[in-house]
Amino acid sequence: MGIVFLFLFIGIPLLEIAVLIQVGDQIGLWSTIGLIILTAVIGTWMLKRQGLATLARAQTQLNQGAIPAQELFDGLCLLAAGALLLTPGFVTDSIGFSLLLPPVRELLRNTLGQKIFAGIQQQSFYRQGSGPQGPTQAGSWNKGDDTVIDGDYQDVTKDGAEQNPDRLK
Repeated sequence: MGIVFLFLFIGIPLLEIAVLIQVGDQIGLWSTIGLIILTAVIGTWMLKRQGLATLARAQTQLNQGAIPAQELFDGLCLLAAGALLLTPGFVTDSIGFSLLLPPVRELLRNTLGQKIFAGIQQQSFYRQGSGPQGPTQAGSWNKGDDTVIDGDYQDVTKDGAEQNPDRLK
């Protein structure tokens, strides 16, 4: 996981700088700056339009008593798209614009949904004690086990010691 964050915080800015230098070399400094501002303005406009549409669909779903899961995922994608579009650079802009496309969001939703569903099934499999680490291995408890162990106890506190003084020696 650390390598992913290292790539995100170091690799992406380096890639952005390299692309900006190449584009600036081809079309000039002011054209590059204008293009960056133009992509931010267009992206913000598209984001606002799609965000309001997603919010309206979520409201409709809630009014019908359904959970707006698709709309929530779309909202998260639009949030990420907004952050990427406001970050100066062509690489982040292209990723941000791709997140504004409904087919891309649907592909992401389906892919991530399958991974999450598979993870839930795997957790359920292990929780039932059928996996490689059963309920008695690695100090885990089988939460579905309703076994009751009956036992007796003897009070060994100060009050209990008065009843059996040899117990604490």
